[in-house]
Amino acid sequence: MWHIIFILLFTYAKCDDNYNERRRELVERELRSALGGNTTLSDKENVVNNCLMRHKFDELDYAFDHPNEFNFSHHFFSYKNRIPTSKVYKIIKSMPKGALLHIHDMAIMGADYLLNITYQEHLYVCFDKPVRFLFSSNVPNVTCGVQWQLMSEARAAVDNVTEFDAQLRKLFTLVCDDPDKAYPSIKETWTRFMQYFNSAHGLLTYRPNWEQYFYDALTFFKNDNVGYVEVRSILPNLYELDGTEYDTLITAKAYRKIIRRFMKDHPDFIGAKFIYAPSRKVNRDVLAQYLVSARRIKKEMPELFAGFDLVGQEDAGNPLIEFVPQLLEAEDLNFFFHAGETNWFGTLTDENLVDAILLGSKRIGHGYALAKHPVLMQEVMAKDIGVEVNVLSNAVLSLVRDVRNHPLNIFLSLNLPVVLSSDDPGAWGADPLSDDFYVAFVGVASKLSDLKLLKTLALNSIKYSAIEPENKAEALQKFTRQWNDFVDNFDCSSY
Repeated sequence: MWHIIFILLFTYAKCDDNYNERRRELVERELRSALGGNTTLSDKENVVNNCLMRHKFDELDYAFDHPNEFNFSHHFFSYKNRIPTSKVYKIIKSMPKGALLHIHDMAIMGADYLLNITYQEHLYVCFDKPVRFLFSSNVPNVTCGVQWQLMSEARAAVDNVTEFDAQLRKLFTLVCDDPDKAYPSIKETWTRFMQYFNSAHGLLTYRPNWEQYFYDALTFFKNDNVGYVEVRSILPNLYELDGTEYDTLITAKAYRKIIRRFMKDHPDFIGAKFIYAPSRKVNRDVLAQYLVSARRIKKEMPELFAGFDLVGQEDAGNPLIEFVPQLLEAEDLNFFFHAGETNWFGTLTDENLVDAILLGSKRIGHGYALAKHPVLMQEVMAKDIGVEVNVLSNAVLSLVRDVRNHPLNIFLSLNLPVVLSSDDPGAWGADPLSDDFYVAFVGVASKLSDLKLLKTLALNSIKYSAIEPENKAEALQKFTRQWNDFVDNFDCSSY
């Protein structure tokens, strides 16, 4: 009898071992096939990784047992101020993150920066809807639904300046106490988002402010351990106090001037370029003018002009298919099209992905809807098209609430050529890149994803940048030096 029982137990144990071995193999295959899965870490990097993962497991184990307190299932505005207390975030903050390839120029710096500009001289305000600002030596000769008044006089006339500034500050941020009430749908979110740009426009396009703002933005990037940036810009017409207004080429030259100055002051910075990205809500005649401007700027400064894009809410703008004949003839320009920034499926909006691919876009901005299109994902992988994912932007702009449901997790699992970016961090008070890296790493990626993923994402950002092929080796060398410094000087007790 005991002999029979022993044989049965031995058989079950053997079966169990076979099952566990097959299970381990499947799990390991999946991990190896994901983005960063085949990256090898050095001994020193493993020290960093052990510390990083211990803190990551602590956060996620607690969240698993207390799902009601899991930050990433709530709106970003409800937990953004608690992010700096995370040890994982602190490690990511100090880590070189490579390049930032998707960010819009007038939404980089936060609300306090813009509020401070309202204390400058010669600033007029129009308390219309939306509130507008304009620097001028005289009362602006621009239509205002009420009347233009000096900002300094408007502030001096109030009883409570602190409260006045608090209300003024709200113009320069989407952050609010009750985002569910303020933004019940994507319509309300984008309406408020456009109001933000309308209010910021006059403050930033005053030429002296534009130049100082972009220098400060580059400093902002560097302080967040971002070494290179490609800024999408509508290249707005800058103006002077006397009303002189410049064309887009002068704005591009302002970029060149500031980038050169910043690189001289910070030679360890890899560099910066801009993508000319005007509105997609135009007709073909206006697009033709855009393309003329793009070629003109490219000819003037080919070293800084990365390429061309069309921006704005995709659902409300014209789809790429409307412009295909003209864009096919613009093969001399590199494209970096926004595409698939939508929740809809089978519409002209998500089919922008089709046209972005066929038009040879070097990267795809957002690509949020890409997970619904397996054939297009195969094309993206086959053509090695970088996908610029902006998790926090997609959450704030009403595409996804719980970031665990963001399609980035699918992209990572399938080893798509992903780069992480931040889109418009100033509009919601986020870091240039660290907040997005942290939320993606802890809230979207697998619990088992580790430093290999973070390092690969940083390397991807250099790989898929518009840095000239002959200069990419030097860019990678700069990044590698920064990465090695981070690893060599890492002290887990500091976190």
